[in-house]
Amino acid sequence: MAEKKESLLGGFKAFLMRGNVIDLAVAVVIGAAFTNIVNSVVKGIINPIVGAFGTKDLESYASCLKDPCRVVNGEMQGIQLQWGLVLSAMLSFLITAAVVYFLMVLPMAKILAKRAAHEKAKEGVAETMEISELEVLKEIRDHLVAQRGPYTNNNTPGSGVVGGGAGTHSTS
Repeated sequence: MAEKKESLLGGFKAFLMRGNVIDLAVAVVIGAAFTNIVNSVVKGIINPIVGAFGTKDLESYASCLKDPCRVVNGEMQGIQLQWGLVLSAMLSFLITAAVVYFLMVLPMAKILAKRAAHEKAKEGVAETMEISELEVLKEIRDHLVAQRGPYTNNNTPGSGVVGGGAGTHSTS
């Protein structure tokens, strides 16, 4: 039973220490702080501007389904739809989505595309260098073969004999 607890705790610790879990936690905290900023902008600036075209603040727009919609003794009489609250929440969402996309997603996509192009170019240069090195090695081999002179019967290509005559060693 003790082994099972250790493996469970070890697995839980490994789960918590994964990079993506920590990144997700940071994103949630930053997102919550960012949501407060966006909500303040919507409530403090956007709603009054939209409300300026009407007679009141955007969040206070409502319609009645069942007449009359009025407060009697602190209680609402009738059924009221507060569509201004929904519209305000939709504006908050759109502003948040636009800021996240234009200030975070789009720049990150451009950075990742540049990085991928750089890595691809780097791989191409490495391949070219490998091919160039191989060509240089072939030229050196051909030059060495040419310096030795023509092959005799004992040291033909593929025979496994290097050099010629007595006292030479087999490479096989």
